[in-house]
Amino acid sequence: MNELIVLIIACAILGSGVGFLAGLLGIGGGLVIVPILSMILLYFQVLPAEQVVLVAIATSLASILFTSTSSAIAHHKNGNVPWQLAPWVMTGVALGALISGFLASLLPANVVRIVFAVSVVLFALKMIFSSKNDSQTSRTLPNKGLLTLYTSITGGLSAMIGIGGGAVLVPLLTFFSVDMKKAIGCASACGIVIALFGSVGYISSGSQYFTLKEGFAGFVYLPALFGIVCTSWFTAPLGAKATHHLPVSTIKKIFAGLLVIMAVNMLTK
Repeated sequence: MNELIVLIIACAILGSGVGFLAGLLGIGGGLVIVPILSMILLYFQVLPAEQVVLVAIATSLASILFTSTSSAIAHHKNGNVPWQLAPWVMTGVALGALISGFLASLLPANVVRIVFAVSVVLFALKMIFSSKNDSQTSRTLPNKGLLTLYTSITGGLSAMIGIGGGAVLVPLLTFFSVDMKKAIGCASACGIVIALFGSVGYISSGSQYFTLKEGFAGFVYLPALFGIVCTSWFTAPLGAKATHHLPVSTIKKIFAGLLVIMAVNMLTK
């Protein structure tokens, strides 16, 4: 029981940082949660090593449901959620996330690990090499059908690697000349949808492997979920508020460096 309390406290510390980043960058936090939670689960020997990444991804998605909700509410209050655009993006990410939640459970753990690590590196490179010239180039948003298709792909990838989607959606929306703050706000709202539909897939597909008595809802580990959410819910609005005051472009580049380190760590496990 003492070990369980320590695990929850460790997850609460993780959640406090993740919540702030979710509000600041609209990323949901999964890029940070998955590798660190994997290490926590391994340290406390919660389950066999070959199942750790999948459980970390599923638990990450479930936590993002709460974190993104808190972040989206804060961004909405600041007028940074483009609701004329969000419904089409949400539809796309919902379809992709629902399919991906079932697909990931059928893939070998090593494949999921590699997909996560490679995706993280690509997102990090995009953050590092994005420039002011990118935002100065005017591009028109695709029609609603194409936008839904594009975002269904991002939603599927996000659910497969356990993230809220901001790391994919923000670069996509800013590529089409959507204001950075609006893109972050939209990503926060879409993180709710990705997390909801992705979690349904992971809970349903994992019910045959784990039981509620063991502390699981499908592939979601409930004590870790509780620890993360009990702090991330409160720190996400702080990150959303900081978006207006901190140099986000600089923070994203620093964050990108951390992502590369985490990706390498995932590949060497």
